Amino acid sequence: MEILFEYHDVATSDRLEAHAKEKLEALVTRYDFVIRADVFFKTENTTSDDTGKICGIRLSAPGPRLFSESSYDNFYDAVSKTVNELSKQLEKRKDKMKTY
Repeated sequence: MEILFEYHDVATSDRLEAHAKEKLEALVTRYDFVIRADVFFKTENTTSDDTGKICGIRLSAPGPRLFSESSYDNFYDAVSKTVNELSKQLEKRKDKMKTY
């Protein structure tokens, strides 16, 4: 699987990329039909201290693309929540892809 990272108003981080790759590799081992992942990191000014670090992930798989985005006070939590949401979407997609 190919993983592409984009940073918007955020400094690049090897640790953050490694964390995202680890989480996405767990998805790929479970759902082998995922082809590519685009990971977006950006910051946003918010009034809450619990949000502002946004992680968005777009997955390419058979059918329409899957997308999820979450906002937390740090990128690691945002990546984890986003991957969990994508896992739910992939499970639904897998149920629809039954072989006959």
